[in-house]
Amino acid sequence: MGRILSKKFFASDTLLVAKDMLGKFLVRRIGRKVIRAIITEVEAYKGFEDKASHAHRGKTKRNEVMFGPPGYWYVYLTYGMHWMLNIVTEKTHYPAAILIRGVATDADQSGSKNGLIQIINGPGRVTKFFKIDGRLNKKPANRASGLWIEDGPTRRNFSEGGGVRIKQSEIKKSPRIGVDYAGPVWGKKHYRFYINL
Repeated sequence: MGRILSKKFFASDTLLVAKDMLGKFLVRRIGRKVIRAIITEVEAYKGFEDKASHAHRGKTKRNEVMFGPPGYWYVYLTYGMHWMLNIVTEKTHYPAAILIRGVATDADQSGSKNGLIQIINGPGRVTKFFKIDGRLNKKPANRASGLWIEDGPTRRNFSEGGGVRIKQSEIKKSPRIGVDYAGPVWGKKHYRFYINL
């Protein structure tokens, strides 16, 4: 078992937290079953000025969790069919969050029989794999909610948790996906971070 990341971890600058999340384990407990996968791709949404952020136009009932304390889940439905999983970052009243876009898991947990690491790309696929829906919205990232993020020294040990030690040189970045509506500045910000396992 790895160490569960506390609210203090998520209270830092969103861009730094986003990069630090790579290689950590996203963990879901459903009954007696526990599912783990390494976080391989994230996107940062930071502050009022970020035109790609849900919070750009102010607080609403939908995005109010982004204005709350760090370390809480922001889960919302897009296109009427895909759940998106975000973790709230920084300080209360400053809207910021990180979208989890991709994870990697092993054959046993993904249902594959070929024994290879399985890459799950796309935020909708991530929530489907982890059986995440709106019931987790506004819940804390801890054991009580059944969904949390773990750290630890173990590399690619899916059954026991831990994490992947990532060097800064291994982290790649690019513009976020599907945010052209944010304009030529915010639509091109290199706020997407990812690693290749």
